[in-house]
Amino acid sequence: MTTLVTGATGNTGRHVVAELVRRGERVRALTRNPAGAEGRFPAEVELVAGTHTEPEKLDAALDGVSRLHITVTAGLAEVAPELVRRAVGAGVRRITVVWGGDLGPAEQAVADSGVEWTRLEPQEFMSNTLTWVESIRAEEVVREPYDFRSAIVHEADIGAVAAVALLDDGHAGRVYNLTGPESLTPRERIAILSKAIDRDIAFVQITHEQAVDRLTATGVSRADAEYVIGWYAAPDDASATVVDTVEQVTGRPARTFAQWVAEHAERF
Repeated sequence: MTTLVTGATGNTGRHVVAELVRRGERVRALTRNPAGAEGRFPAEVELVAGTHTEPEKLDAALDGVSRLHITVTAGLAEVAPELVRRAVGAGVRRITVVWGGDLGPAEQAVADSGVEWTRLEPQEFMSNTLTWVESIRAEEVVREPYDFRSAIVHEADIGAVAAVALLDDGHAGRVYNLTGPESLTPRERIAILSKAIDRDIAFVQITHEQAVDRLTATGVSRADAEYVIGWYAAPDDASATVVDTVEQVTGRPARTFAQWVAEHAERF
């Protein structure tokens, strides 16, 4: 059987591909630029051109696919029902979906698909730390508006849980809240990072408005920027509460932030 992974070069998609390959599965990786993705995956991974936000162009990509992994990204909400309809019509019988932070049309379309599905609800990604790279390398400073506690999760653990749900029985209709093994503030993360790269990194608190402006400067709409920074201003209890879902599903403990830093230290 073949699994199609959408967003295959993204933060979580690439880890889903890697875990499926590790388990000896046939994987088809969907990417906007297959040529640019060459060399990023093992040779046995089939690269196909496309994006899940244009499901009308995915008939070839879905041909022969029995399992599908979806990561909810911008632009998917409007077309998700069509994507799911085409996938089920093509023979997909098991779907995993990484939610977009709430129960929107994409998540609902998967739940209403009529096939086996599992929804992954990870808390903050450890890879969000990469937004600090430029300021750390240039100034040894991290600027954030809030020093809140977050049970950040390693993207590879999201990929591992997705692979288990796709390949093993017993996960249909399940909703998995995913966290790392620690709940850390930005200051605590900075301390771990400082030790790993042997540099003194300072934390500078900025205003809410400065954080919104910084995000809009990257091309994010003001409404989306307000939503993101607003979440940081008032995170819910789940975002800071450690759960052992990763270990329960995969059989091994969730990766620590120190492990993530060791993998990415050279980038800082």
